[in-house]
Amino acid sequence: MSLTNEHIIQLLTEKFGDSLQVETPHGMLTVTAAADLNLKVLQFLYGEEALRFRFLTDLTGLHYPDNTGAELGVVYHLHNLQDNIRLRLKVFVSAEKPDVFTATKIFPGANWMERETYDFFGINFIGHPDLRRILNADEMDYFPMRKEYALEDPQRTDKDDEMFGR
Repeated sequence: MSLTNEHIIQLLTEKFGDSLQVETPHGMLTVTAAADLNLKVLQFLYGEEALRFRFLTDLTGLHYPDNTGAELGVVYHLHNLQDNIRLRLKVFVSAEKPDVFTATKIFPGANWMERETYDFFGINFIGHPDLRRILNADEMDYFPMRKEYALEDPQRTDKDDEMFGR
């Protein structure tokens, strides 16, 4: 039997009930879970023989500053290589307590991706074996991918509207 989005949704609903939000934008199954469920959902997707999502394609962060109480997010892109099915898992946390459980025990490749997400978004991966900055300077006291800073220096004169006829 070929694995379908409907079958995946059915298995997730049987296991987690209504605690997950499921949608399929552009045909890609997207599951949104509470941050404290991320490991349980990942373990189920990995270990359930009918699902076999055993390849972590990507892991990245999100910042929605206007989404009060859930400003930061982590997005996992998973792949079932046998049935060639992809799935996106999202979890959201507050900027005051940006804690998400690490996925490194399930997917060892998550190590560097979680470090990069920490480095740029400040999401703290609880239980990570070596959570420290990976690309930015250790002295940085901010997270550059958060939308907390102006895109350009307002003091710049080379981008003045008068120079462009506006």
